[in-house]
Amino acid sequence: MQIINSVKTMQEIGNNWDAGKRIGFVPTMGYFHQGHLSLVAEANKQSEITVVSIFVNPSQFGPNEDFDSYPRDMQRDLELLSNYKVDYVFSPSSEQMYPQDYRTWVEVEGISSILCGASRPGHFRGVATVILKLINILKPNLMFMGEKDFQQVTVLKKMLKDLNCITQIVPCHIIREDDGLAMSSRNIYLNPEQRKQALCLFKAIQQAQTQYKQGIRETIFLQKEAADLVKKFGGIVDYISFVEPNTLQEVAIADDNTRIMLAVFIGKTRLIDNAPLKG
Repeated sequence: MQIINSVKTMQEIGNNWDAGKRIGFVPTMGYFHQGHLSLVAEANKQSEITVVSIFVNPSQFGPNEDFDSYPRDMQRDLELLSNYKVDYVFSPSSEQMYPQDYRTWVEVEGISSILCGASRPGHFRGVATVILKLINILKPNLMFMGEKDFQQVTVLKKMLKDLNCITQIVPCHIIREDDGLAMSSRNIYLNPEQRKQALCLFKAIQQAQTQYKQGIRETIFLQKEAADLVKKFGGIVDYISFVEPNTLQEVAIADDNTRIMLAVFIGKTRLIDNAPLKG
């Protein structure tokens, strides 16, 4: 496992991959949990060479968000990666990725300004920009991303298609704790009482899936019921939306393709989750 901090060095490596080998890439902000590691395991299965990036991307954080406090532990991350076949860890500095004269940004219109994009203006501009930079540096064939960030995956798929990039996204299943809470680096912010409250996201999903099985199709009803459940747990709803999964547009009448997506504040911590409504 080689650790590369230099953009120039990593780009030289990326420009000289063996043409006969498939390059798998896992972009991360570090502080690994089993969800991240499941992406590395999948990259190992589908690729001959696996590259993991660890970069807390400042451009996807808003001015009042948790960039400075976002959990970081490089030594811990490297120890966890040592259990997998990781050929390169790319961990550049912010100064390397965004030099003082940096001026270029990537925006995927429409689907970046709704849901999480409405709550976090500029977030997906930062995500799209850093991912395009990373794949230009690394030139991977496959990029492995978790479906917990479903909107992110959708936005990046559209970007890669529109900009004729060769890299393909491999979406991977959400990894959950035994009680259903989606694994997230931000779960570390939760105290024991908030950890119990956080179960409202998964329980709201389960409730909506059950109601759908019972024949309820009106999403305004499903949304209200889910919001009521979240409130009973002490959560504050950012959004609960029932969407068509490719366009992320809200639907009034659910069908078997509909996806429930939600963001909830537990204390000061904002958590997201999603699932197909047809569970």
